[in-house]
Amino acid sequence: MEKSVTDITAPIIGQRFRGFLPIVVDVETAGFNAKTDALLEIACIPILYNEQGEFVPGKALHAHINPFEGANLDRRSLDFIGIDPFNPMRMAMAEDEKSALKRIFKELTAIRREQECTHAVLVGHNAHFDLGFLQAAVARTGTKNQSPFHSFSVFDTVTLSAVMFGQTVLAKSCIQAGIDFDGKEAHSALYDTQKTAELFCYILNKLAPNLLDTMTADQ
Repeated sequence: MEKSVTDITAPIIGQRFRGFLPIVVDVETAGFNAKTDALLEIACIPILYNEQGEFVPGKALHAHINPFEGANLDRRSLDFIGIDPFNPMRMAMAEDEKSALKRIFKELTAIRREQECTHAVLVGHNAHFDLGFLQAAVARTGTKNQSPFHSFSVFDTVTLSAVMFGQTVLAKSCIQAGIDFDGKEAHSALYDTQKTAELFCYILNKLAPNLLDTMTADQ
């Protein structure tokens, strides 16, 4: 008997990317050198399937982070992203506190296991920039064994957008995809991660066959 959509549970990502769980990440930093400049904000969104076999953004994880001891704070970078690292309203925490990187890693690892994935792979717009700062923070905090991320593999939405739209700028790529983008909200890690996740899902859903169709055809 043919199953209806409501009878089918959401498939798991472990079936799709060789056991990788795509997690969209964006960081806001006090410069461009991952080893010397402060990581100030991080947001992560896992990419999952809905019951229709479409890629969708999962729950967002987000933290404001205090500069590590001795960190360089480039004034031009701070002015550009609009962050005052020492503003108490940020409710920031140290990198190595349980409620910062460790908390995010713990939640992402739980999702990775639920999705039957062996690793997480970082998805980003200029992904190696975000991976570099994440790895530097992992090295400083001694959380290598807790990080779910692959050490060098990434999925880059710059490349995907260039192929799909002929664009490499996040805002322009979103506009091409019909995704609302507010330039006033840009350079917030959470907002940029949300928009990158929407863009990544849009591109995948356009390029990849609908998984639900494939599954029902085999039944």
